[in-house]
Amino acid sequence: MILAIDVGNTNTVIGGFDGETLRFTVRISTNQTQTADEYALKLQGMFIMHKVCAKEIEGGIISSVVPVLSPVLQQAVEQLTGQRVLIVGSGLKTGLNIRIDNPGQLGSDLVVDAVAASHCYQKPILIFDMGTATTLSVVDGKGGYIGGMIMPGIRLAMDALSSSTSQLPRVDLTPPGQIIGTNTVECMQSGAIYGNAAMIDGVIDRLEEQLGEHATVVATGGMVNTVIPYCRHKIISDETLMLRGLKILYEKNRPAVERRNRLV
Repeated sequence: MILAIDVGNTNTVIGGFDGETLRFTVRISTNQTQTADEYALKLQGMFIMHKVCAKEIEGGIISSVVPVLSPVLQQAVEQLTGQRVLIVGSGLKTGLNIRIDNPGQLGSDLVVDAVAASHCYQKPILIFDMGTATTLSVVDGKGGYIGGMIMPGIRLAMDALSSSTSQLPRVDLTPPGQIIGTNTVECMQSGAIYGNAAMIDGVIDRLEEQLGEHATVVATGGMVNTVIPYCRHKIISDETLMLRGLKILYEKNRPAVERRNRLV
């Protein structure tokens, strides 16, 4: 079994792959103050819950937008399983042709999303990853990563709206019955959900105009099911895209891991 770990700003998603089968997924809160021992205890509890023996783990791979946690989780997995763990970053073989001004600035999460989407879907591809931030990655028809966008995530924007105004409450993101709200809460919910859906639709229109062709549109991330059902474009919702991308990257780099294990 291979562990795939996606560390986001708000949540960390952990998946266990038996071959190509995703046997389980777990979502926990990202906590920068926790130690490797504390994360190891969480992982151990996760293994018990899903009836996984630590000896089943052959290796692991981590993608993190919280750099301080990469070595912490790496140590946690290695001390629990005794197996080497890769971290997505420079030096890792991706097979992705990154054509932006400074390829070293591209976040590991965007790399993993693009690797998975390029493997699974017809190009060109627009990839929306909806978490604390909403990111967009563009993979052209030749498989090149040509750039993207970064926007405030829906929950982050709503929290900022509530905390920066004196009369607007914090609301849940339940869709209102109609687009025109008739009270404050409904107006905020409509603005968040339909407003973000309209933004995504508009961005897709402009990007396809610039690309000069129709694109496959894929959406992933913790907020994907809150917004994507209200978009007018055909958008593929793929909640396991990041985990599958991590598995693909692990397989691409497996020979290097095995060589290191033989030297230990």
